Amino acid sequence: MAASSLRLLQSRLLPYSRARFLIWSSSAPHQASKEPLMVTSYTLKERNFHDERLNAYQSEQAMDQASKEQVMESSTPTNGTKKGWSFLKFCVFSALTGGVGVASYATYACTLEEVEQKTAALRNPTNYTVDGDGSIFNKMQASLYNAAVTVPAKSIQLYLDLRKSIEDHVKEFTEPSSEKLLPDILPIDQHKFTLVLDLNETLVYSDWKRERGWRTFKRPGVDDFLEHLAPYYEIVVYSDQQSVYVDPIISRLDQKGLIRYRLSRAETKYVDGKHYRDFCKLNRDSSRVLYVSGHALENSLQPENCVPIKPWKLESDDTQLLDLIPFLEYVGSHKPADIKTVLETYQGCDIAKEFLERSRKHQRRWSEQKVQGRFWKWGS
Repeated sequence: MAASSLRLLQSRLLPYSRARFLIWSSSAPHQASKEPLMVTSYTLKERNFHDERLNAYQSEQAMDQASKEQVMESSTPTNGTKKGWSFLKFCVFSALTGGVGVASYATYACTLEEVEQKTAALRNPTNYTVDGDGSIFNKMQASLYNAAVTVPAKSIQLYLDLRKSIEDHVKEFTEPSSEKLLPDILPIDQHKFTLVLDLNETLVYSDWKRERGWRTFKRPGVDDFLEHLAPYYEIVVYSDQQSVYVDPIISRLDQKGLIRYRLSRAETKYVDGKHYRDFCKLNRDSSRVLYVSGHALENSLQPENCVPIKPWKLESDDTQLLDLIPFLEYVGSHKPADIKTVLETYQGCDIAKEFLERSRKHQRRWSEQKVQGRFWKWGS
């Protein structure tokens, strides 16, 4: 019984540093008659003191944990707050999607000038003001109204500025390098028409083979063609190739300086992946411009000024340029008021052959009229 009491007392008093342990001795039981009560009483006081401190510490820990949970609960959005944020995100996303869609449609369907005209009223909204003695509600209403009309106006203006900047940058690659591709016509050439010639498959043909690389060949009759028509025309070569390719070929082809000007790819208009010649920017009267090319109707923006011929691909018996000399000489010497009306009568025909046929018919009629005139003269 004494041993079990000792073990129980020791197990309860072990956590306390100042506890005294009573060792019971079986040899001198008379000496322990009072000391166990004193030790037990002293250690119980200390135990109560430590129990109080332990309870206080546990209470503080519980309060700290409760405050942390309260902070976490306050920082965690409620279901209503989550729904509010979701709705706000949906509204912002919808507004951005709608704005992008409207901008894309306007870019596709309307020009920049049309968009500016249609949005002029939206870009200049009337601000709603309230007098100084107005109510707070009216001032708040005016602020909301001004914000509602200002944001779309600023957005539209931003779109217009951005689109204009992009289109100006794109025009550097798609539009001719200048609004006037040729200088003003010289006084000595005022009476001349402008003869625009294509280069590839019209005056020359460039061929590539693996064993020798690139070689350029002159079309049969090109020298006689240029020399014969130089007195009648201001001759211009207009190619869709780079100038580093055009200039060396023209220099070797025209050693007499009969070709007045050279135009290359930088002076063409780029549309749908293809380079076109734009005669409206030549700084010449379009009624006095002729364009001779093996692909005239395919690579020009003004087909009414075109004189189509057969493309040359190294045929040795080709006479297209020489056959065309009589027609061009006739136009250059007679100077019709508008070359476009003349070319319209040859639409769908081989101009060189049709001109010769018309010339023969005209010669026959003139001969018949001359014979008839002589007959009537003799009869009288």
